[in-house]
Amino acid sequence: METIQVVLDAKLLKKADAAAKRQKVNRSALIRSALQEHLKKLHTLDLEARDQRGYTLLPQREDEFRGWEDVAAWPEN
Repeated sequence: METIQVVLDAKLLKKADAAAKRQKVNRSALIRSALQEHLKKLHTLDLEARDQRGYTLLPQREDEFRGWEDVAAWPEN
């Protein structure tokens, strides 16, 4: 692991310390966890944007999934 310096305003630091105490972790662990979650979210947003660009460049044809409609339908009782 690397040691870094992060500047936080007093209000955010107080909230972070309170959250760390509630989670029973130290400040560094809380920040690591929050950063990991944020990076996962950014990755998901990047994938969604990539998919959106792909569907914009090559839109779905109207008949593309018609053959699957019966398979995807709920069975009748």
